[in-house]
Order: sequence, then structure tokens, then C-alpha cells
Amino acid sequence: MVEHVYRRAVRAKGLDRVVVLTDDERIARAVEFFGGEVEMTPTECASGTDRIAWAARNWDCAAVINIQGDEPLIDPEGIGRVASHLRSYPQDPIVTLAADALEGDLDSPSVVKVVLDRQGYALYFSRAPIPFPRHPGGAAPLRHLGLYGYQRDALLRLAQLPQTPLEKSESLEQLRALENRMSIKVLTGARPSWGVDTPEDAAEMDERLRKELNKERTDDPDTTRRGAEP
Repeated sequence: MVEHVYRRAVRAKGLDRVVVLTDDERIARAVEFFGGEVEMTPTECASGTDRIAWAARNWDCAAVINIQGDEPLIDPEGIGRVASHLRSYPQDPIVTLAADALEGDLDSPSVVKVVLDRQGYALYFSRAPIPFPRHPGGAAPLRHLGLYGYQRDALLRLAQLPQTPLEKSESLEQLRALENRMSIKVLTGARPSWGVDTPEDAAEMDERLRKELNKERTDDPDTTRRGAEP
């Protein structure tokens, strides 16, 4: 799964470097086996944000993108959009992606929803059904994708902030940023992506990957040679 994510990230435009951060030697060995770059981080890092911030303190860069390691169908084009926005709009501290909600998303607590203001900045993220469809013709629900781009200074600041009440309630780190008045720009129109959290998710993802790889082979006969085999 990590290899799929890594290879898709490498295909994204606008990235200077792709590195896997982990505190698990087994993951490190797996990344080294397929030729990826890996850095070890302390086991004390409580979250992905903490892990990336710990590493970024030693990186000479203006911005960092956090790509979840459990989303093997992450879209390289979406990653590239975030990278381009970070370069073009350094005043935006955090950038993320959203897709149109799929059937069943609104009522699923495992799918995070986001509502935006008129300028495309996040008002709130929730596992609850937001916006609630009280009347027809209102705002369409959006499915948040777990990918974050940070200006480096914003990432380091966020990692220093304590957990916030809404973050604890929803178990969503991005709410820590909103509760501390750090704006989050949301780029809509992204392709949906799915995380793998349970054995059932893994079985479903295996089927999705097979379909996706078959589609890639049809669209691009050179896909197999470039190492897209599962």
C-alpha cells in the first residue's frame, strides 16, 4: 500500500522530493526494498502532523505536503494542484482538497465532510452530515480528502499548538487550525480517494486497485513498464 502511494506521489508535478516518514523499521525496510526514500522519526510523535513537523525542522524548503500513507488511489494531479497553490499563494498557510460527495458519504462518520465560505476557505470539517439537507437547492456536500499542504512556518506553528476541544470531539486535526484562526484553502473538484482502516477496507481497496490498474493499462500501454504492478 505504501508503495502505491509513493509511486503516485512521485508522478505528481511540482514536488522536489518524496520521502516516507515512519517510526517502524518494517515500513522502512519495505520502502527501501522498492527503492523509495525513507526517514525515521521518533515514536513519541503523536500524529502525522507531529511527525512531518519533526522532520521539516531540518528541511530547507518553503512548503510541505502531507500525503496519507493509507490512500493508495491518491490522485497525482490533486497533489500537483496543492503544490502549485502553495507556490502561487504563499499567504495561504494550509491547502487541502475536496471532492463531490458520493452516495452514502453524508451519513458515514468515516467520511469527513467540509463546508466552505464564498472564497473557498473551510468553515468546518465534520464526521456528521454537513451541510444538513433541510431544504433542496442548497450547498452540495463535499467529501474532504486527507491531503494537506502547509507553508513550512504554518506547519511548525500548528505542531506547537495544543489539542483543541473540537479537534478532540471530532478526532480531526484540521480543526485545531481552524480553532486557532489558521485559514485552510480547499481546492474542490478533486478525484475521490479512499483510506484503508479495516480488513474490509483492504479487501475493497484491492478490488479498486485492480480496476484502476486495468484502466491505466488500457489508457497507457507503457504503465506496466513504469512499475505500476500491485
